[in-house]
Amino acid sequence: MATGPRDPAWRPAAGARFFCTVGRGLEPFLLREVRARLEATEVEYILGKVFFTTCSDLNMLKKLKSAERLFLLIKKQFPFNVPSVSKGKIFSEVQRLINDDPESWLNVISIWKNLLELDAKKENLSQRDANPQKIKLGKNDTIIGKKLKTEQMQETEENRECQLEKQIEETLEQGDSLTKREKFQEEEFQNDVGKAVDTHNENNLTFRVSCRCSGAIAKTFTAQEIGRIVGIALMKQFGWKADLRNPNLEIFIHLSDIYSVVGIPVFRVPLASRAYIRTTGLRSTIAWAMASVAEIEAGMFVLDPMCGFGTILLEAAKEWPDVYYVGADVSTSQLLGASDNLKAAGLKDKIELLKVSVIELPLPSESVDVIISDIPFGKKFKLGKDIRSILQELERVLRVGGTVVLLLSEAHHRRLKDGEGRSIPLNSKGCHTDELGVAKCLIPKEKTGIAKTVSPSLESSNQECLDKMPPFGSLVPVECYKVSLGKTDAFIYKYKKSHSSGL
Repeated sequence: MATGPRDPAWRPAAGARFFCTVGRGLEPFLLREVRARLEATEVEYILGKVFFTTCSDLNMLKKLKSAERLFLLIKKQFPFNVPSVSKGKIFSEVQRLINDDPESWLNVISIWKNLLELDAKKENLSQRDANPQKIKLGKNDTIIGKKLKTEQMQETEENRECQLEKQIEETLEQGDSLTKREKFQEEEFQNDVGKAVDTHNENNLTFRVSCRCSGAIAKTFTAQEIGRIVGIALMKQFGWKADLRNPNLEIFIHLSDIYSVVGIPVFRVPLASRAYIRTTGLRSTIAWAMASVAEIEAGMFVLDPMCGFGTILLEAAKEWPDVYYVGADVSTSQLLGASDNLKAAGLKDKIELLKVSVIELPLPSESVDVIISDIPFGKKFKLGKDIRSILQELERVLRVGGTVVLLLSEAHHRRLKDGEGRSIPLNSKGCHTDELGVAKCLIPKEKTGIAKTVSPSLESSNQECLDKMPPFGSLVPVECYKVSLGKTDAFIYKYKKSHSSGL
């Protein structure tokens, strides 16, 4: 995983605590990513969320690829015991989220403002360094320049809301325009920076509350009721004003049977919304997760033999650019979509597209270093014979020691587990054992406690997953992950080629 240089001068104060929302099953990927990319400490997780402490600046935080959204953490505690107390008691407990420790709220607000202000200063310095003056201005020219700059800043401030609304309308009407998406996301971020800079007095803040309830509390209260209680408590405690349309900051609260979490979104635009992807296919977080375990290195030959719109290759090429990428597909429409994405992302010269069948790849045997692909979920291929043919062809073109990472549907899993297609291995609990029989399971259990720290955790927590997964010919399974695709689940399999297949 690529990590970038950091400038200590632009780091937030030690102890800034964050959390990310993450797709179910992707927690292991985000745990690794925050450690590698952000040098995070105190890393822990609960279902759908990863908590961590880091000194990274916003530029580094923006680079998280397996997360959905990023928040500054205000409070995390055990869930409310809804069945055993009255409705009024719950209202009182919700208010205590604010009233018991107002100082922690103000500290997090201060960190949020400092993060945005420091990033704005760094951006200004960067622009100044990128555009040095070629001619030294005289005294009068300097005065005129400053005056013009002041007028431009005033005009920009006056028109900010109009420009933002226009950008939103353009983005909704022309969602396939990468340039507009990038401008909209940048405008959103700059708008946040402006608000943070303008609100030096915490009493002048405007806010809105976004609330999510699940489990037992959702059967007793609506999200609107909880949001109203929190909003009233914030106004009484801090003197803030509610603004549902264009607030300075948003307060996020999630109450469930497992935890109660309160935080502030760092960015309005989700991290999972990639500005460089014009036509969406596979979710970007899943695509990046697959690429992250493929052991890609500079100079390798990486193939996606069923590339669709090219999402996996886009995510890989953005992270590991010095690689030869090839995408193949039998569908002309899919390849056209992939070509548009590559052009928009500026990766036309990095990824080659071929119109060929996955079972008849025009490649020499053992010529590919890494194969990553989302196997179609039964709509383009029949699940029996075609799965076998696909894997045999992938086995043929992969070099010894090479890696295959596949996304398979539950239907594929059932067929293969029952012995069809030479039985790609995965037991009923979504786990695997290595060739020595040592159990490995990277799917965390659902916990009833507040959180699980990650020490030995993910690889050792489910030692009951002992069923050995047989290889497919020379393809030996080494990792597997069960992940959510929204309405359905899927499985990420990783294989290593142990010896020449002789095909």
